[in-house]
Amino acid sequence: MSGARPIAAETLAAPAAGTALRARLSRYGILLFLVAVIVLGAVAAPGFLSGANVSNMLLQLAPLGIVVIGQTFVILVRGLDLSVASVMATAAVTATAFTGRDSDVPAIFAVAIAIGALVGLANGWLVTRRRVSPFLATLATMIVLQGARFAWTQGAPSGNAPPFFRLVGAGTVAGIPYALFFLIAIAAVAAVALHRTGFGRRVYITGGNPVTAHLVGIRADLVTLLAYVASGVCAAVAGLVLAGFVGVVDNFVGRGFELDSIVAAVVGGIALSGGRGTIAGALTGAAILVAISNLVVMLGLPVQMQIILKGVVIIAAAGFYVRRGS
Repeated sequence: MSGARPIAAETLAAPAAGTALRARLSRYGILLFLVAVIVLGAVAAPGFLSGANVSNMLLQLAPLGIVVIGQTFVILVRGLDLSVASVMATAAVTATAFTGRDSDVPAIFAVAIAIGALVGLANGWLVTRRRVSPFLATLATMIVLQGARFAWTQGAPSGNAPPFFRLVGAGTVAGIPYALFFLIAIAAVAAVALHRTGFGRRVYITGGNPVTAHLVGIRADLVTLLAYVASGVCAAVAGLVLAGFVGVVDNFVGRGFELDSIVAAVVGGIALSGGRGTIAGALTGAAILVAISNLVVMLGLPVQMQIILKGVVIIAAAGFYVRRGS
């Protein structure tokens, strides 16, 4: 073998460098995309990064981010939840059914969370026990909730939410919204649950390979059920926060959040095939949607552009993650 020529170190180093670069782009690509959107916004609209506008975007991010966290649990186990917007509206309407004093806040939270948990249980039961597709199951509960809400309110909610919710939903301290602290706290709990507990490992295994989950003794149906409960509870809390933000509660609070939360999660790297993604990535996807929507408004573009740009972002994200998986 004396005639064999040694392989140059540069030949070995080039593929390794390329692999390392692809790994970094795979890990931080969504964050770089958010930075690109922010830079574009700062250049196109001088007031985009003003303190008031940043605070406004954070106020918008808080309820969407909370819903996205719950949606992430569901998508990780190969599901989706179309009932989140209806849960949000029901929780918001619940907040107006009391006397309107801050002394009612604990009871409002308890009732709203109970509603979210019950809806999550219903969704999870339909998906795991009755084997209804997640799309149809959550669509059905969305319609049932909407009908029950209209029957209860006779089409027009009356009453006022306690001042506490207005403070949480729209108040700020040093320009930082109180709602953002809610989002951070919920995100921290969710991240620990997913990445530092046995339940989180079961979520990823159940979504990644249900057959493997069954073989290793994981109760996949129970894991899926709990994921839907988490989604319902997050949606209920987000509904209360959003009610405080908009100030006026109606039967359509949260409309559009069901699709926005799915889009944000997917853009943030949560695989619709299940078993892959992080809370941080999903929240980054939510931040991208909020930044794009805000930029559209600041540039005076028609609202239809928001829909078009969301579609473009989905296509770009899909292309990126397909390439990453190849």
